[in-house]
Amino acid sequence: MGQGFREYPFVPPGISVTEPVSRRLQWKPLSEFSDPDSTLGNDNKYYYLFILLQKQYSQLSTNSQKPSFGVGIDYGTSNSTAAVFDGCRLHLVHLEFQNPVMPSATYVDKAIQIKTGQAAIDTYVESNVGRTVELSSEVLGEARNQTGQIGDHGLPEESNTVKVYGQPIVDAGMPGRLFRGIKRLLGNSQAPRLMVFDRPFRIVALITPLLLRIRESTQSLLTSLGSDEELDHACIGHPVNFEGKESGRNSHALALLSEAYGYAEIKAQSFYPEPVAATLSYLHEHGGSGDQTILTLDFGGGTLDLCVLRWQEQDFRVLATHGIGLGGDHIDQALFRELLFPELGKGELWRRKGEDREISTLFPFEDYEELLLNWPISYMLNQNRYTSPLKQRIDYGDAAAHKFRRLYDLIKNNYSYLVFQAIKDLKSTLSREEEATLDIAELDLEINVTRAQFETMIAGSLNRVESSLEAVLGQAGLQTGEIDRVLRTGGSSLIPAVRQILEARFPGRVVEHNPFTSVAAGLAIAEYKGLGLSLKRASDIPLPAAEP
Repeated sequence: MGQGFREYPFVPPGISVTEPVSRRLQWKPLSEFSDPDSTLGNDNKYYYLFILLQKQYSQLSTNSQKPSFGVGIDYGTSNSTAAVFDGCRLHLVHLEFQNPVMPSATYVDKAIQIKTGQAAIDTYVESNVGRTVELSSEVLGEARNQTGQIGDHGLPEESNTVKVYGQPIVDAGMPGRLFRGIKRLLGNSQAPRLMVFDRPFRIVALITPLLLRIRESTQSLLTSLGSDEELDHACIGHPVNFEGKESGRNSHALALLSEAYGYAEIKAQSFYPEPVAATLSYLHEHGGSGDQTILTLDFGGGTLDLCVLRWQEQDFRVLATHGIGLGGDHIDQALFRELLFPELGKGELWRRKGEDREISTLFPFEDYEELLLNWPISYMLNQNRYTSPLKQRIDYGDAAAHKFRRLYDLIKNNYSYLVFQAIKDLKSTLSREEEATLDIAELDLEINVTRAQFETMIAGSLNRVESSLEAVLGQAGLQTGEIDRVLRTGGSSLIPAVRQILEARFPGRVVEHNPFTSVAAGLAIAEYKGLGLSLKRASDIPLPAAEP
């Protein structure tokens, strides 16, 4: 597997190989090259092909010397992986015992002790979920919202007032905070520091512990492979576009990533697009596939990234890339809206006594939505401004009161993370089965969902997948019939509806490629081949036009 391929270096976007190179030859007379390097001699002595071509592209590497091992690190929204390439074989780093996939999770306790990966999640669930949260807002006083009116008897009536709340009181019983999906915040230059108890944390400070753990595990693997080098280099993956709306979001995000890797002692850094890296690892596994044009769809937890590559005997070029802020986290939030909101009181009436009559309006569920959809900050719903209306609605005692009791229990017992984990489990099951049950015992809730219903709920996301395929084909100037192979990778690519979209457009040409490890493997190859770009060059790549 890949024996012929490893002698042929990959070529970055915009650069072509002009020498008459044959991928099937492991050795080649130097005289057959049009412009041999005089320092190598000009007789018929044989040399490995990659030695000569590596000299041509060595300026693309940030390392002053080609490493004996290529290291690739894929820090992802949901999960992280790492790999090592020795020029022949790929080695996945076991980040979680015997598992190469580690959750991108950081847990910080009151003593500012940090845990990462699955241990972070386990600690959070054990110590936080089910704990009664007592968080309230201090009432500073009352303020009039209108002047007193003259009543029927010529006397002033009492004016209406509203309570004025101060800042939320910190939850003194919180043992620690769990952070996931931090990668989604990297592109926002206005993102505030994240408060951990009474200390403001920069995003970089929450990413660095994960990278330190990845570096240590990778160092252990290198040692086991007989290397005595101190690991200080890696090729770092990045999406085509980071999530956000700012025009400078990519350069801002890459700068933060570079800073975090630097703190993790990864000083010699190169950067490479994640979908291109996934394609490299596929070509390593299937090096004898012949000339082909490949479209890769990398659908992860936070972004959807695509690229089109042309692989030929003498040329390997990136024809187009495209990326949008759409991933598994967005789909989870869509499912929460569709499945949970109606069961928590959305759309129900709220009847309460007014001054002279009963007032009937829709319950202001929209005030709760944003915090419900972002489980790390859902504990903020424990303020009186949220819980008091709920208690009043529950006391009304009608047929819908149990829905508001369910919402109240979710808030007071800090069940938000469990709910989102149940949604992820549902999504995973529906990727294998035609029907599944969303079972949340803590909320006395069971909802049967068919795959067809699931696909209807995420129709908006599926439409964006379709639009992205059109966009990347348009950029490449190709029709669907000109694509020879379609790779789907990333956890969200396992959704059957995504597979069906691809199969409908490219029948018989779609293959699944290592959904969780393809990017890290390709990054390791990219570093070994010297294909990664420096931070400046990666940051200078212009953003495409905004998505409609």
